[in-house]
Amino acid sequence: MSFTTEKEKVSYALGLSMAANLAEQGFTEVDTALLAQGLEHHFDRSDLLMQPEEIQQVLGKAFQEAQESMKAEAGAEGEIFLAENAKKDGITVLESGLQYRVMTEGKGPKPAATDQVTTHYHGMLINGKVFDSSVDRGEPATFPVNGVIAGWVEALQLMTVGSKWELFIPYNLAYGERGAGADIKPYSTLIFEVELLAIA
Repeated sequence: MSFTTEKEKVSYALGLSMAANLAEQGFTEVDTALLAQGLEHHFDRSDLLMQPEEIQQVLGKAFQEAQESMKAEAGAEGEIFLAENAKKDGITVLESGLQYRVMTEGKGPKPAATDQVTTHYHGMLINGKVFDSSVDRGEPATFPVNGVIAGWVEALQLMTVGSKWELFIPYNLAYGERGAGADIKPYSTLIFEVELLAIA
């Protein structure tokens, strides 16, 4: 199919964007014909098949069920991964649930929560997909220790400058039930290789 007008392009792009947003929120099975009908009824001001109060109730229940399903699936995968990982040699498990492995032990000072630090890092999902990497960009990142996810905040204060650790971060110490962007789904357990270069 080729688009003949800007309106057609925009309409198609809006449909793709809406589908991506719905999928991110856990709606993987949608009746697209009824979805399109709902859009038509809104824009052409047809008589609606549901009243606003019922729409709110239906969507409230659906969003809750989608979130619970995503939590059950992603949360279970993360729990299984962390339970198996904890058995490996060299893994330290902290009371918070954070796990780490020392790759290189530095000899510098440890940062406080109020310090700024410069790091190189490599972030992955438990399936190995890289979602962010200062290493790949070739530029270290500088930020306040207390300005990042909880798993990083805890780990950075235990690390000495010059250290490189591998962090295994449960979802509640990462991006929680919201996730972050297209790659980090809600309830995702994350893996980071973090090298603490300096206290800025």
